[in-house]
Amino acid sequence: MRHFLDFEKPIAELEGKIEELRQTTDAGGIDVAEEVAKLRDKAQALLKATYAKLSPWQKALVARHPDRPKCLDYIRALIEEWTPLAGDRAFADDAAVVGGLGRFRGRSVAVLGTEKGSDTDSRVKHNFGMARPEGYRKARRIIELAGRFGLPILSFVDTAGAFPGIEAEARGQAEAIARSIEACLEAPVPFVATIIGEGGSGGAIALAAADRVLMLEHSIYSVISPEGCASILWRDAGQAATAAEALKLTAEDLRRLNLVDAVVPEPMGGAHRDPGAALTAVGDTVWQSLEPLLALDGATLRARRREKFLEMGRNTVV
Repeated sequence: MRHFLDFEKPIAELEGKIEELRQTTDAGGIDVAEEVAKLRDKAQALLKATYAKLSPWQKALVARHPDRPKCLDYIRALIEEWTPLAGDRAFADDAAVVGGLGRFRGRSVAVLGTEKGSDTDSRVKHNFGMARPEGYRKARRIIELAGRFGLPILSFVDTAGAFPGIEAEARGQAEAIARSIEACLEAPVPFVATIIGEGGSGGAIALAAADRVLMLEHSIYSVISPEGCASILWRDAGQAATAAEALKLTAEDLRRLNLVDAVVPEPMGGAHRDPGAALTAVGDTVWQSLEPLLALDGATLRARRREKFLEMGRNTVV
């Protein structure tokens, strides 16, 4: 059964009527094809109109949609000969960060990502995509491995942020995130990061300080969640919609501010309505972004990447 967001209720009602008519046809042999076609056209028009004017808060809800393709979906669809790597060689393996080696369109690559999970068991296993320090240390290990063997790096980011638990702080959460960002910036190989859902704070940038940063059309990327921002500024998480507007967290806002390099269009109604099309679009855009970087040497890549992020601090005006 398709999951509908609150603002999609009119669409849900139309699609429900279409399904009822189809069942009538199946049960009684009544020809309602013309009526079904009219309702389908009406539902498509309503879907298009709704998604053409999403507010930042509504985009946040779409970015969190439970049926939206997750990191492992992109890896399964885009990476051949996938070999996962585990552990940080210091404490444990963190399931929120996945990583390994494989082939992307015939080229050997290292792959990283944050995995939220797609059902209750997998969400618990992956801690809802919120990584502990060992997750970021695993990421750093794989980034350094990629640099040693000259493998381009691809990352797929979908996290509300790093895990804020006491045990994570005790094991050096902030230091682990900082070291992962440092490894991203120092990698002597091409690096393309894609925000596929939520990009939350340092937990996201730890895997996204890349040569090219892409965002799906209805993904979000911000220093803090709308709810967290509202709780701090107004002491009321109910002001999340207002906070989302102020945070400039949509792909459109961030592209305008030159904080991301490209926006990947999503299928009508979001990636969750047609995951296959979304996976293909991301694969094509990642390849288009990666291909020009393959001709650059390590020193040039590092220098350009450093300047790219320094420039954000110099010129970004909201």
